[in-house]
This record gives sequence, structure tokens and C-alpha cells, in this order.
Amino acid sequence: MRIEFLGALALVTITVSPATAGTEQFSVISGGKKVGHLTASRTGNKIVIDYDVKNNGRGPTIAETVSVDLRGLPTAWTVTGTTTFGSKVNEQFALSRNTASWNDSTGKSSVTVREPSLYIAQGASPYASGLYASALLKDPDMAMAALPGGVIRLEKGEAVAIAGTTGTLAATAYTISGVDLTPDTVLLDGRGAMVGYVTPDFIMIRAGFEGEEKRLRGLAAKWSTDRYVAIQQQVAHNYVGPVRIRNVRIFDPVTSALTAAMSVIVRGKEIVAVESLDSPATPGEVTIDGAGGTLIAGMVEAHGHLGQDDALLNLMAGITIVRDMGNDNAVLDTLIDSMDSGTIGGPHVVRSGFIEGKSPFSANNGILVDSQSAAIDAVRWYGARGYWQIKIYNSMNPAWVPAMVAEAHKLGMRVAGHVPAFSTADAMIAAGYDEMTHINQFMLGWVLKPGEDTRTLFRLTALRRLPMLDLASAPVQHTIQSMVDGHKAIDPTVGIHEQLTQNRDGIVPPGDVDFFDHMPIGYQRSAKKALIDVSAPGDDAAYRGAFEKIMATIAMLHKRGVFIVFGTDTGGSFSYHRELELYQKAGMTPREILKRATYESTQYLGMDQRMGSIAKGKLADFFLVPGDPTNDLKAIKTIRMVVKDGTFYYPTEVYPKFGIKPFTTVPAITMPRPLR
Repeated sequence: MRIEFLGALALVTITVSPATAGTEQFSVISGGKKVGHLTASRTGNKIVIDYDVKNNGRGPTIAETVSVDLRGLPTAWTVTGTTTFGSKVNEQFALSRNTASWNDSTGKSSVTVREPSLYIAQGASPYASGLYASALLKDPDMAMAALPGGVIRLEKGEAVAIAGTTGTLAATAYTISGVDLTPDTVLLDGRGAMVGYVTPDFIMIRAGFEGEEKRLRGLAAKWSTDRYVAIQQQVAHNYVGPVRIRNVRIFDPVTSALTAAMSVIVRGKEIVAVESLDSPATPGEVTIDGAGGTLIAGMVEAHGHLGQDDALLNLMAGITIVRDMGNDNAVLDTLIDSMDSGTIGGPHVVRSGFIEGKSPFSANNGILVDSQSAAIDAVRWYGARGYWQIKIYNSMNPAWVPAMVAEAHKLGMRVAGHVPAFSTADAMIAAGYDEMTHINQFMLGWVLKPGEDTRTLFRLTALRRLPMLDLASAPVQHTIQSMVDGHKAIDPTVGIHEQLTQNRDGIVPPGDVDFFDHMPIGYQRSAKKALIDVSAPGDDAAYRGAFEKIMATIAMLHKRGVFIVFGTDTGGSFSYHRELELYQKAGMTPREILKRATYESTQYLGMDQRMGSIAKGKLADFFLVPGDPTNDLKAIKTIRMVVKDGTFYYPTEVYPKFGIKPFTTVPAITMPRPLR
């Protein structure tokens, strides 16, 4: 299951274990606030589940009935409801003798089962993973074939004592892996029943134990860190002495062209020389053969909500800088320390201070405020801690924004954000925003009616109105001209809007086509699920038309000289490559896109003195591809090597740690001969 709790697509799977009888109740807690529940009622081998989460104005609602055999394997399963963004769920599974059959958003399928196998539900509630854990505990090696594919595994972790209203409970941490990109951590009691599911950002916990939220999130962070520390030790290469990368053409952002074949020499964290190809090597060098490929400075993902699970994957995509647009501040600081020290692999981070107004629809992230004075205090808190900018969110009182902007600018910070509910992009531009966040936030003011509330899913479903919009109309042109006159930037996150409007059940998403077959089975099944409901007459065409209008608006902004910031809000990595690709539809050339993703983005962030291009004295932050992305941007999707702070990584070694089939090979590496 993929469930969103925060503004970004922070996707997680929650694990519970079935009760022997009766009813189990769980609380879902995010940002210290209860945002949902799960209730599972068991009678004999039949379990009825009610699951509902609402955070940031949205969330899944799922009802299901599942039957299990004596081994704990599901034999019948029905799932109905809606996903986080509102698409409908209607899934059935049945096991009859040796035939397993199912019907979900990918279509109907059936297989002959020749060994004990676990059906991995596509749209089920969190209780599903509890069933998996229960069944795997009964298996001698805690591993089993998964349906429709792959192998699911359970691994025992640390013992944990949890205090609750009924006393202290002894639990054990387990990880479930093998189906999706990253494993999930669950807590089970001595009976093998679910106690909680934990992440560094939020928890789901058995009723009565909610007071352990903060400590359990800390433990989850430790366990996650331990995993990524181990991976880092296996895949990070820190060579002794200089490293000469031979026979590479360098993307030069000044000319937006490739150089002749060159050699780049790295020593420690820095580039110490860029030399002609015929320059001789010196004794003691490591030599890496670039094979005529292209070396490109590390790219900037400007709309992330970074966590440990996507940090290394971002780096493997050639992203060496992530602008984080809102997070648990303490968790992010710990993550940054770990990445900067090289303890785990990940990009450099530019922090945005997330500020949200308190309301029933608040995002539980960053700092929540209930007055203008509290909002200004939040700005000052971020300023005192070196944040690059503040980000204002949906439930903020628009009347407080000018004072917040003034304080941020006084402290040397920029201001970006959503358009607060019941306001408009025009008002936020006038209030002093430096950057507008999300193209839907920017455009909705042209089609909303007074009083319509964008703190809910309506800020997405209202996109259905865009096909009727006249982009030559006075309101549209006024807003765009205000952006031009005010030298404002925009972070469109166009890729997530493609997913919202174009993804359909059973079809590989347009943005996933180039890597879909390399991903684990759980990812593939989730990807073939629409994000929004398009079942009403006319909605399919309306949403498709909305994306065409979005792309036309972005093209207009680009043509008028508005600075477009490249960010995804979907975790970066593979979706970042699609983000860049989409800007070709807005009239940008591959050369313009590469320049914007590297040098111009570091200029925008004030980091170009040390990053953004490949030159002597700059940080060794770059990546190697075998093709020429200035002619075919898709070349950036086949990365052979990534270097960050002088540490060398080869994606072919990293991807199997996430269940991903590699795309290419490791370049030829020659180690220096030992001195005699």
C-alpha cells in the first residue's frame, strides 16, 4: 500500500498483525496529532477492517474483508474505498485449491500456486502487512513467494519495551522487505500481534500507547540509519590519492555545449584539475575510463521532502543538491548531519522553513501558528538557524503574509509557498512572495469561485475547470505580467500534475515508461493505480485537457522570462528525470534544461561558487552518462557513476539494495600499482 501523510508524496507501508479474536484498534499519529485510525474485527478466520486517515485535507478511506487459512495465508480478500487523492479502490482476491486469482487496477490475473505464497494486496489497508508478518513468522526461514511476483521476507530486530495506559508491553521490531523499494519496520508482541508501525516521521500505534510516539520515531530513525550506514560502507568508494577520470566530454554551462574529450582529476572533496586528454597520469593515481561519455555537474532537485529512504536514490539519479520544502525539522537536521559526514549517502540540502496556520486541515509539519505574532516568531526561528527561505502553506491566514514576508526579507531569507485558502496568486505576489509553489496553486485563482476551499482535495479536483480557461484573458495576463514585473520565480512541479491528470488504472504511467521494468513488483503494481477518480462522465477528458492547459501556461511563463525552478514533490530520483523531460514540451531545449538543472539552479540558491559546474577548485559533485544528453535528454537516465564530495558511487552496485535491476555497467577502474 502507498499512503500519503504529508504534502510530499512520502509513501509508506504500515504493518499490523491479526488478533486471535475480538477487535484491535490503532491510532495514526503525524506531527504529534492523531490523524486517523484502523480497526480490525476478527471472527474465526474472517477479519473486517475499517481504515481512515485524513491529514493535510486528504487521505485514504478503506474497507475490507479478508479470510485466512491455518497458516495465516489469505484465501479471500475484498478491498473497497478511496486512495489518498480520491481514486476508487475495488479489489478482489481468491485462492481456490491451487489457483490464485485477483482483480485490481492492473486488471484480472490468475496463476497456479505450487508453493505457499502470500498475495500482496494492491489497495488494502495497513492491516495487510500484519497478515504478512503473521504468516512469515510461521515459516522456518521467514521468507515466502509473493503474488503476483517476488519474494517477501521478515527479519527480526531489537526488543523494545513500550509503556502504555495498561502498563509496559514487551515487543520486537521486525522488517518486511522484498516487495517494494524499501523495507518497513513493525513492532510485534509475544503473540505475533501488531503493536505498531514506526518511521522517523510518524507512527501507527496500538491504542493506549500513543504517548510513546516521540521515542518510537527516534528508534525508527536509528534503525533506518543503521541500514543505510551498512549500505554506505558497501557502495561508497573513497580512494586514496588522486582519481583521474579519463576520456569524458564535460557539459559546459557557459556555452551549453560539450567540450572535447578531457580528463578530470579529483583529490579529496575537490576537483584539482581539468586537463587535456593527452596529459600524462602521475604515479599513485586511480584511473576511471569514461569511455567517451558525458560528465555533468550534479543537479538540483528544488522541491523535495527528503528522508533517508530516498536520499541515496536521489544521489544515484545525479542529484547532488535537494532543496527541502518542509519536513520534521529535527529529523531533517539529523539526516543532513549524517549525509554531510558521509555516514550515509545523500545530497547536500538547502532548508526551507515550513510554516502552516492551524485549522482542521493543517499539514502537521514544520511550525504551526495561530496568530500573526506567532507566525513572525516562526520566521525568526528559521532565520536564526540559517534556513534559506520560508515556505507558507494552505491554512495560513492571508492577512498575516505581508508581515511574514517583511520579516523574512529583513533576515535575508526568501519566501515561497502555496496560495493560502481563500486568497489568490495575485495577492501573494503583491504580498512579496519571491517564488510561487506548484502550478495548480498559481492557476486556480483564475477558475475558483469566492469561498471555495483549497485546503482539501479540491485544490486538485478543481483542475477539471482548466480546459475552459482562456489563457489570453485579462486575469491570466495580469498574473503572468505581475510575475514578470516582480522578477518572481515559479516551482511548477509539473511531473506530479502529469501523474494526477494522466495516470490511469492498469496503464504504465507516462513518466515511468523508461524504468518501469527495472522496478520491484510492489512498485510496479502501485504505479498502475490512478491517483484521482476519473469515473464521472467527462472527467477523463477534463483532466487530460487540464494538463494541456498547464503545459501551455508553463510555456507562456518560460517565453516571458519567468525563472522556472525544477522540483518534483514526488521524491525526486527517477521522477526528477521525468520532470526535466517535460520541460521540453514547454519549449526548453535539452541544453537549456541541463544548464537550468545545474549551474543556473546553484546560482539561484547562491551556491555557484562551489557547485553547479565542473572546474578546478569546485566540489567534486558530478555524474557520468554514456550518451550525449545535449542531443537526447533521456541519456541522463542511464548513469554509470555519481561523485559527491569526492566519494564515488556506481548505481549498478546500489540499485540491487532497493530491488531495482541496474541500467548499465560500472566503468573500468584501474588501481595504481603498489610502490616497490
